[in-house]
Formats: sequence, C-alpha cells, structure tokens
Amino acid sequence: MKIIVAILIFSLIIIFHELGHFLFAKKCGVKVNEFTLGLGPTLISWGKGETKYCLKLLPFGGSCVMEGEDEESDSDRAFNKKSLWERFQIVFGGPLFNFILAFILSVVYISAIGINDTTITDVTPGLGAEKAGLKAGDEIVSINGYRVHFYNEISMYTFIHTDKDSYKIVYKRNGQKNTVDVEPKFSEKAGRKLLGITKIPEYHKQSPLGVLKYSAYQIKYEIYLTVSSLKMLFSGQVSMDDVSGPVGVVSTISDVYTESASSGVFYIFINLTSIAILLTANLGVMNLLPFPALDGGRILLMLIEGVRGKKMKPEFENGINLVGFGLLMMLMVFVMYNDISKLM
Repeated sequence: MKIIVAILIFSLIIIFHELGHFLFAKKCGVKVNEFTLGLGPTLISWGKGETKYCLKLLPFGGSCVMEGEDEESDSDRAFNKKSLWERFQIVFGGPLFNFILAFILSVVYISAIGINDTTITDVTPGLGAEKAGLKAGDEIVSINGYRVHFYNEISMYTFIHTDKDSYKIVYKRNGQKNTVDVEPKFSEKAGRKLLGITKIPEYHKQSPLGVLKYSAYQIKYEIYLTVSSLKMLFSGQVSMDDVSGPVGVVSTISDVYTESASSGVFYIFINLTSIAILLTANLGVMNLLPFPALDGGRILLMLIEGVRGKKMKPEFENGINLVGFGLLMMLMVFVMYNDISKLM
C-alpha cells in the first residue's frame, strides 16, 4: 500500500508539471501530439481529438510532446512557429504549475493544522542565546536579515549557514523589536553549532486570509531550502551520496507513511502532504536550472535568442538539448544506482 501511495504522489507531481506545459500549449494554439505519464514501454494509450494519452511502464517522469518542439514542422500550430513570448509561456508553465500545486497543498496543510510559529519555548543554559539575553516567550523575527515565519526556518537557516560565527537576530518581546548578536556553540551530540533555543511544537490555526499568507511564506521557504541545498552540493558541503532520485523519493515517502501509520489516517495525510509540498517545489526549482534539456535550459536559449534578435539554428539547439538529455540520463542512472545501493 505504501509503495502505491508513494507512486501516486510522485505521479501527481509529474502530471501537474506536464499539465502546465499542456495548458499553455493549448492557450498558445500549439498542437500537442502526446501527453504521457511514465517512461519506457507504453502500457495503455487512448486518443481524444488530436492528442494521444499514454501510461507507460515506469512511473517516473512524463512528457508533453508538442508539434515542432524538437524537430522542424511546417504546421502553423508548431511550437517552433510561435513567438518568443508564447514559447516562453509554454516552457515556464511546467515549473509554474509545480509552484501552484505547492501553494494549493500548503493551503490544505496549514488549514488542517495551523502553523508552528517562531516563539521560543526555552533557552539552553550556557549557550549563545542565553548569553545574548534571549528568553522564553521571545518571538524570532529574522536571522541575518532572513525573515522567518515558521520555527523550522530557524533550524534550516542555521543548518545551512554553519560557517557563521555569529547571527544577528531580530526578536519581539512585549511587542517591541530588539536586535542581538548570538554566537553559536558546537554540540557534540547534535554534530553542529547550536544557538541554544528550543521550541515545543505548538500549532496555531489561522484565518482564511492567514492561511493564504502563510501558504505563500511556505513556498518561499521551500524554494529557499532547495536553492540553498543546491549551493551546498556545488560547494562540496554535501556529497552526491546525499542526493536522491525517484527510487530514493519513493523510499522516503514509504518511510513517512510507515512512521505515520501508528498515529492514524489524519497524520498519514498531513505528513504525506508536507513531503509532497517539498517535492513539487523542489521539482519546480530543479527544472528552472539553466541546464540543456531542462526547462531552464530552454528558457536560457530563449533569452539568448531575445538578445540576438534571431532564432538559433534548429539543428544546433536540438544538438544542445540532446547532449543535455544524455547527460541527465547518465546522472539519473547514477542517482538510481546510488538509491538502490543505500536501500541494499
């Protein structure tokens, strides 16, 4: 059951991404030849109008195959015949829909449980927070200029920025804002530097307007987390062994399902919704990377086209995307091998 649930979540995220491409293609009058969920051999296919819909064997990935996207076409409804602005909309539509899905799921999540705010429950004696004068009941507003709205943002920020010897923290006490410098101290138990503040999880329900506001903050947090994680990967702070592909994602979702099962259906739903928010926001950001074959790579080529004032030769652009696709497939094989090795 847990594997099926994991695959369904993964499939929903992919379908929503491809749906973004599909709907913007339709809006711009581009013919969509095939809309696919999965990779590999086709299990089921059916046609409706001009588009063929397919379900393939491997539930990882998907595609929205448009007329004239990767080949020359004389059709007036071909992708390559559309204006730069129309092509940009179609390509950007995929990542945009990932962020829209993340927002929708955040609305559901926050409506259901509320938010765990940034009010400190206690401070640890002898650590930086106590020395700086922070007390239980203080509300953290920002760290080094980064505005925080959820308590896990504080943990995330300090985890990512472990190189800092001091954090400038703005906090509220009795409605007044104050600023202090807090020096973190290394903890052998935690294996990293700590500020010395603690928080007992306490979720506060929000008004409908508050739900929408904090859902937007949730997307900001997920995007910041993904971008920061990529920086850590490229800077060597984390290794490729810490990267997960589809197999690892399904395994993680399965683990979350198993751990939540003893708490009941509601907690299974809440925890799976939380991880789905992270995954769809992550996919949106990853697809915007300026790498050939990704949506971001195509957008980069469009920006170059806009600066040059003329289209790149189709065979050259297709060659770039083909090389990029090959490199992505090699990376995918490596990551899947790594995932399977960790499971073994």
